[in-house]
Amino acid sequence: MQELHLKITKMVELMGFNDFRVEPDSAFRKISIVINDTLVRDKHLPALVSNLDRIVRLMAKQVNHEPVIVDINNYRREREELIVKLAKAAARKAALTGEEVSLPAMNAYERRLIHTELAMRPDVTTESTGTITRYVIVRPI
Repeated sequence: MQELHLKITKMVELMGFNDFRVEPDSAFRKISIVINDTLVRDKHLPALVSNLDRIVRLMAKQVNHEPVIVDINNYRREREELIVKLAKAAARKAALTGEEVSLPAMNAYERRLIHTELAMRPDVTTESTGTITRYVIVRPI
């Protein structure tokens, strides 16, 4: 675990960031990276999170560590909260209007968040659809 932590810290340093910290959780399943730099803002943050997540997963595999999830400047956590709010709002709308609600295209993890969040609701059902760009449809029961 310490070896992976050191590799991640060195990688972020080699990327040219000076003011940052790498904070793994107690089980070393999630790593929160806080970077204080103007380059890490809204426009570039989603791509940076996605790319670093992929690299860190490969690094973890290389040292025989289970997969690790990377979050930078709380982007992933805030995105998850937004997705859950969107799912709840879509469920309320579908239940009230009796019509299905289509959500925007999302990646597999985000769609799974919606399915999981709404699975226990007895008044709606969810379904992923689409071929290239997949999205969730919330249907009233």
